[in-house]
Amino acid sequence: MSYIIKQRSGKYTYLMECTAFRNASGKPDNKKIPIGKVDPVTGAHIYKSDYIERMRLAGTPVEIASAQKAFSAYDIKNSYIREYGMHYLLCTIATRLGLTESLASALPKYWQEVFMLACYLVSSGDPFSYCEEWISNTESLPVGNMSSQRISELLSAISHGDREGFYQAWCAHRCEEEYLALDITSASSYSELVDDVEWGYNRDNENLNICMLMGETSHLPVYQTVYSGSLKDVSTLKTTLSIFDSLTSGKPVQVVMDKGFYSKKNVDAMLCDERIKKFIIPVPFTSSFAIKQVDGERKDIDSIQNTIVVGGESMRAVTKERAWSNGHKVFTHIYYSALKALHRREDLYSHAAILRDEAEAEPQKWIKDDEHTKYLIIRRAENSKTGYTVNVREEVIDDALKTAGWVVIISNKAGNAKDTMRIYRAKDVVEKGFLRLKRSLDLGRLRAHSQENMQNKVFVGFIALIMLSELHSVMSDKELYKKMTMKHLGLVPL
Repeated sequence: MSYIIKQRSGKYTYLMECTAFRNASGKPDNKKIPIGKVDPVTGAHIYKSDYIERMRLAGTPVEIASAQKAFSAYDIKNSYIREYGMHYLLCTIATRLGLTESLASALPKYWQEVFMLACYLVSSGDPFSYCEEWISNTESLPVGNMSSQRISELLSAISHGDREGFYQAWCAHRCEEEYLALDITSASSYSELVDDVEWGYNRDNENLNICMLMGETSHLPVYQTVYSGSLKDVSTLKTTLSIFDSLTSGKPVQVVMDKGFYSKKNVDAMLCDERIKKFIIPVPFTSSFAIKQVDGERKDIDSIQNTIVVGGESMRAVTKERAWSNGHKVFTHIYYSALKALHRREDLYSHAAILRDEAEAEPQKWIKDDEHTKYLIIRRAENSKTGYTVNVREEVIDDALKTAGWVVIISNKAGNAKDTMRIYRAKDVVEKGFLRLKRSLDLGRLRAHSQENMQNKVFVGFIALIMLSELHSVMSDKELYKKMTMKHLGLVPL
């Protein structure tokens, strides 16, 4: 059933033909089509020529206002303007990657809506509430008007099984032999209805963790999942790899991780896990194992024989096979950068000197300050002019500099130190992916009001990140950034 309504926009009132229908969820909805406008002087209805012709063919003549033309050539032209380039660009990318095929197989009822929402995020980066206006001005798949209500219904309709079905189909396309970088980022939600929010906060004082696997060669996201903020990084590794194992039908993976995932228990588990073809993980200096490796190489590592150059940066490196627990061995790569050690020393000396000068000028102000008392001893002294003495805790400074410029990385497979550092540094593809997800795609704060809506908004962001990552890779590989930017393409900036 169709009917006509008036819709005010700025100084004009437009005539809209509304057609009622039921959406995929069985709920009532409507589609609006502009058919004319109201004369601001006479109040007469001025219809578009195509609407008049359509009504004539249907046997329903429309009275034409004779006072003036129905629409100027400019108005008629504008009424048909659509942005086509972005739609075809993203459709081509998604088809070539197998993204649309994966979406269509996993979400046959909703894949077009999910895809267009992802395209909207790539193109604008604005909240979903503005999607309806974007759809009206952009060529798209047949998804209707994508109002805020329809988007909310869509986010509620996608199930956990739908998402996992997509990841399984997508993983089947990502069959390259490449390392998978695994990391966790934090996101926030203010909603009290999201179950995972209630369990606590993570290391960044945020209340949700997004765990992601990305290919280091393809630079494409492979899998992601959302955990409650109270879960620590080390506790998510086994769960994430188990899920990924089920999606890839047991295909061995090569994983590079950040030091937040390090624990002896995690390393023991990976050494015994046949699914993990190779892992690379740095060891934090809270571990006695890392301290021991540095102490063993401190005197002899600084030589030309141990010098390597990675990404234009010179450093010293040695590789040793070391005994681990339960009869296992690990390959240990020890790195030392004299330049980074020097910069760290100068920064710390400068910081301590500034604290000392502040304390000497106003000792009573800083005597209980944590940062000042960490590096300084501030005591009352009757014989002093200020009534206080200030001394630097040199042993604290020396202790902080013991590991400056050092890095220890372990692996379960043999490899030289240079290749291992190169692979580890390539892990920044995950960091860049998270940065795009949170900033460019407006997902830093999850404006969702339920558990499923939150999960599905992150899921749509994941689809958008795939396309955005591919665009960035192509522009980098082809050196297109010398000629244009993402903004010139009509995309959100990186």
